[in-house]
Amino acid sequence: AMGRKLALLVGINYPGTKAELRGCHNDVDRMHRCLVDRFGFEEDDIRVLVDRDGSSGPLPTGANIRRALARLVGAACPGDFLFFHFSGHGTRLPAETGQDDDTGYDECIVPSDMNLITDDDVSELVQKVPDGCIFTIISDSCHSGGLLEKAKEQIGDSTRESETQSGESEESSDSPTGFRSFLKDTVRDVFKSHSRRFRSRHGSDDDEEADAQVEAEAEADGDDHTKSRSLPLSTPIEMLKQQSGKEDVDVGSIRMTLFNFFGEDASPKVKKFMKVMFLKYCEGKLGEQDGVMGMVGGLAYKLLKAKLEGGDEEEDALRPAMEQEVGGEEEVYAGARSWAPTNGILISGCQSSQTSADATTAQGSSFGALSNAIQTILEGEEGEVTNRDLVMGARKALAKQGYAQQPGLYCSDELLHVAFIC
Repeated sequence: AMGRKLALLVGINYPGTKAELRGCHNDVDRMHRCLVDRFGFEEDDIRVLVDRDGSSGPLPTGANIRRALARLVGAACPGDFLFFHFSGHGTRLPAETGQDDDTGYDECIVPSDMNLITDDDVSELVQKVPDGCIFTIISDSCHSGGLLEKAKEQIGDSTRESETQSGESEESSDSPTGFRSFLKDTVRDVFKSHSRRFRSRHGSDDDEEADAQVEAEAEADGDDHTKSRSLPLSTPIEMLKQQSGKEDVDVGSIRMTLFNFFGEDASPKVKKFMKVMFLKYCEGKLGEQDGVMGMVGGLAYKLLKAKLEGGDEEEDALRPAMEQEVGGEEEVYAGARSWAPTNGILISGCQSSQTSADATTAQGSSFGALSNAIQTILEGEEGEVTNRDLVMGARKALAKQGYAQQPGLYCSDELLHVAFIC
């Protein structure tokens, strides 16, 4: 029997919020048609989550996306082809345990309710994919290079700053000018030549001042369509505050905020983080004045103290965290990397120093730049297209269209030259 073809497509435009995008539903609609017409998927085997007005299906919340991914992987048998497409915002969570050796970031995709899904959550799911399956992921967002942890970076420069596989000279991902110059160039050139609107599917960047400056310049150009929207972590935090009416939500304790807010439905990595912090508290290692823990420790201390003194109900609230298995404290560090998947393929929208564009043409059609490039290549090729050729082709097409973003490809050597999706 031929393997089945199963897909999950998620498109989030965040309508009516500060994070609003325009092209994500269109990306998913086009990919849906492409899966049916080109790749022979059955309608019943494609699950779609969008935050479209009047859409009857479940919303693309963190819990719903995680559940749908778990269902996709749970239904797979050896020989099946799995596909997950995400169009929306990405962001990065900084280290929060207060340990000196906890450095780096957790790369996240941003669901419609701001209940972040971390790279570890996605990796843990991919780990459960049966042998003999191929699981292809496209993330047309920012900060998604880590969604398949430890997967070999075949095309791109996010994990290897100095040398690049593709042989083009590329800006290293830790170059401070990358992001700023990308924004300025995009605002100045592309807007003028194509009269396109860009919103960046981008998460926190340390250069928010530069963003603000670029936005101000863009508006001074007299073109009110030229908003470059980066999604700094303060935006989800602000949106959570609005939803909850609670003011004690703080950028200094994001994981705790997410846990307090979503409990059982929070990211598994967030629940593990809470367990580690709780155990530290119980061991007396988390003091209000404890230098090691800094500000995070103080917040953690106050919140946990309140939970413990709040009686049974509050202790109950900690149960989702306590049920998590945690091997060691390092497991909850930001950017902890544990294993290398052999059956996963990740195509990400851009390098870590860049942003993925959400574009609207003068004619009013909106799309993710990466999604659009992929569809254009597939429409122009009758035969099969390998993962490598697709990503190299998308890089060329985007460069020609004036985009600075360079898609990345992460997979094992064996999967580099297999046909895209199936």
